[in-house]
Amino acid sequence: MPKPVNISSYPPVDALVPVPEEQGAPLHLDLAELEALRLVELEKLSYNAAGLIMGVSRNTIWRLVEGGKEKLITAFLEGRRIELHKKEAEF
Repeated sequence: MPKPVNISSYPPVDALVPVPEEQGAPLHLDLAELEALRLVELEKLSYNAAGLIMGVSRNTIWRLVEGGKEKLITAFLEGRRIELHKKEAEF
């Protein structure tokens, strides 16, 4: 079982839907990936600092950020829905 991570806040939406229409199966963005992206890309924290806040290693933050970026880019390029997947997170 994956180690629970610390999440600072829960986003107000559960999914983002492409306009004009969806193309293919939805992509599932983990809450941990979203939090890692927020800390590293929006808050401009280092991977080490983000890891301390989330209670995981720098390598785990790197993996979460890379996975999240790949899903977001794929969703935009392929016109796919992004669904927030809530798994093993602590609030």
